[in-house]
Amino acid sequence: MKPVTLLPPHRRAVFLSDVHLGSRHCHAAELAQFLRGLRCTQLYLVGDIIDLWWLAHRRAAWRPSHSAVIEALHALRRAGTEIIYIPGNHDASLRQMCGLMLPAMQVRRRAIHTTADGRRLLVVHGDDYDGVTHFGGLQEKFGDWLYYRILTGNHLLNAARRRLGMRYWSLSEFLKRQSSAAERYIERFVQAGLDDVRRRGLDGVVCGHIHRAALVERDGLVYANDGDWVESLTALAEDPDGTLRLLDHRGQTVAHLEGIRQAA
Repeated sequence: MKPVTLLPPHRRAVFLSDVHLGSRHCHAAELAQFLRGLRCTQLYLVGDIIDLWWLAHRRAAWRPSHSAVIEALHALRRAGTEIIYIPGNHDASLRQMCGLMLPAMQVRRRAIHTTADGRRLLVVHGDDYDGVTHFGGLQEKFGDWLYYRILTGNHLLNAARRRLGMRYWSLSEFLKRQSSAAERYIERFVQAGLDDVRRRGLDGVVCGHIHRAALVERDGLVYANDGDWVESLTALAEDPDGTLRLLDHRGQTVAHLEGIRQAA
């Protein structure tokens, strides 16, 4: 008797962002493996997929694992997955292509995703909600310098943990949670996203940008941040019944919001 091969669950939609391909901090091998095990109708790439900032201003770090991510995306497209690319601030030059229907994907500035249970969610990278990106100058340069030093420490720590057979743990995420200033900034970001969809008459927002995965409902509105593939290694998924869930890089659920039950 042949062993039964269990297929991964089918997702109605998957959202991922902040991959930063081309930078040395991208966990491309984990993402490629995640994508190979994915079955979904729609895949939203919610910005900062290719880090054009890093490629332009720093030493490029394009490795075979980064190419494997591109190959896995092509395989999904060939399998029938619709791919929607919403550029972020690190791949902002691709916004010039918004509105185009390319052979491999659609490119949009933002999108409205309607879940199976009828909720209308704004899908946007999120840099429009980020006050820091509007100030520039010394504040932004210092923040960028410090952040990349922390990511380097995170990379070295987890390389050691892998050698010891230990699971991934994000030092940078831990440090952000200890900072009251970081927590205040994230709360302002969340509130800006919720205020935006409230003005638009929508039911919630799906974004990325701040590298902090979250899935919450507040005052009847959904705030979903799909996280990143530099620190949290997460994605957002919608089940066939409209349930939203955050997945880690192994495809395991770390948080979920039930779909709204439709009247019989």
